[in-house]
Amino acid sequence: MSDYHSPSKTGIDEAMIERLVRRFYEKIRADDLLGPIFASRIDAWEPHLQRMFAFWSSVTLITGRYSGNPMQKHIALPIDADHFDRWLEIFAETAAEICPPAAARLFVEKASRIAQSLELGIAQRHCQLINREQRFYRPKTPS
Repeated sequence: MSDYHSPSKTGIDEAMIERLVRRFYEKIRADDLLGPIFASRIDAWEPHLQRMFAFWSSVTLITGRYSGNPMQKHIALPIDADHFDRWLEIFAETAAEICPPAAARLFVEKASRIAQSLELGIAQRHCQLINREQRFYRPKTPS
């Protein structure tokens, strides 16, 4: 683990991860763009939150607590660049509220990379090959 990622440098611990994840998903559930997508797929929130605690523990503390496939969970969702931008906006806002600056920076850096990777995968599923500088927008259906 690099010095930049060490808990002593960021202050990240399991309790901080839980506070961040719980507050983040409170905001997500209330969000006009993202709330309906999550509501249509998650019936039991506590198991989802527990998976997200394990995920972020693995990502930031390198604990190995999460074993899953985020791409598989997201690939079929009706989401695109607008959704990822809003997700990141809420995540960064929440990280700034909950975490000290070094921890917030690390969380947002990791979240940005994860969002970019998921967006690239979703674009590919829709037969659109984009690079890291491009964005994926789902074709708009007529109203």
